[in-house]
Amino acid sequence: MFEFTLRRTDANGGARLGTLTTAHGTIETPAFMPVGSLGAVKGIGPEDLERLGFGLILNNAYHLYLRPGHRVVEELGGLHAFTGWSGAILTDSGGFQVFSLAKLCRVTDEGVTFQSHVDGSSHHITPERAIEIQEALGADIIMAFDECVALPSSRERVHEAMQRTSAWARRCQAARRRPDQALFGIVQGGHDPALRVESARDLVSLGFDGYAIGGLSVGEAKPVMYSMLEATVPELPAGRPRYLMGVGMPEDLVEGVARGIDLFDCVVPTRHGRTGWLFTSTGRVLIKQARYAKDEGPIDPACRCPVCQKHSRAYLHHLFGVKEMLGVRLNTLHNLYYFADLMRQVRAAIAAGSFAAFRREFHAKREAADAPGVEETGDGQRLEESVTAQEGGR
Repeated sequence: MFEFTLRRTDANGGARLGTLTTAHGTIETPAFMPVGSLGAVKGIGPEDLERLGFGLILNNAYHLYLRPGHRVVEELGGLHAFTGWSGAILTDSGGFQVFSLAKLCRVTDEGVTFQSHVDGSSHHITPERAIEIQEALGADIIMAFDECVALPSSRERVHEAMQRTSAWARRCQAARRRPDQALFGIVQGGHDPALRVESARDLVSLGFDGYAIGGLSVGEAKPVMYSMLEATVPELPAGRPRYLMGVGMPEDLVEGVARGIDLFDCVVPTRHGRTGWLFTSTGRVLIKQARYAKDEGPIDPACRCPVCQKHSRAYLHHLFGVKEMLGVRLNTLHNLYYFADLMRQVRAAIAAGSFAAFRREFHAKREAADAPGVEETGDGQRLEESVTAQEGGR
């Protein structure tokens, strides 16, 4: 069971309000998906995610194929039964992880041979195998197997990977056996707008249930990412969901929505929680800074999350300083609430016909609060995957 209903498009731009219906619940879009690569959002239980308002999360087929194994998950009833998560699940096919985490990797038109980043064992993944793995895992939405290339690369190399991704997309469609799962194609093409258009048009001709935009937020400047969206999104059908993979920071979510994106996922809220970066309505708080040692106020006075309602900055500063695991959990809960609430505000603005004003106010607040010399960390899920490989996920 899968259906996408487009309910409204903002009159001043591309922002869209929609409803995604799956066998495991209905998701209002635009929506953000927390990342649980190994079957769990780090430190956060299913009941926490439900209370925060999430209806769709991401698990990763590559990681679950290696540990505990897709057949083990299948024997135990699939991801929903295995993890205790009753909402919808999207699985990334693992195409990026194969290339970024594998110690040795050899790519041919047939597929990819690689060594596991866990134990060095050898594996061979084809488009057909990627579909088999995801069907065994039992997600509501599965992804076609794609090839990502390191950027910058030559136009010839990017074009080759784009063509291979299209060929693999056809094989993925032919290999699918479960009509209850939605299959998304992934647009590639690097930072070349013409290749992005070519990739999108070819995938649309195949008639996927939805379309993802991959290979972005991997270190490029934000204007480059936005320009690739502006080239790609108009080529995608209005009646299908659009998913920007591995994005990102709050401003990227707002800007992605403005350009017609419906779904996002990223490690940012959870990874930043573990490193003490807390998102607020006016910017970010680095809780380890000494100025918070005696601060009795909440992380964000405007926030209604359970952490801000009960705990002070001073307490969170203390927990982070003594490396108490509760501190990481509370930080992560707050950040996830911030992302869920941001998307609620975005949807409300689109519904009210005031998204353009919301977007201006959002950026104005953050610009007013920006402190000189504060260095932003990496944006993208796919970029951060390589940084956090040793943690077992995104």
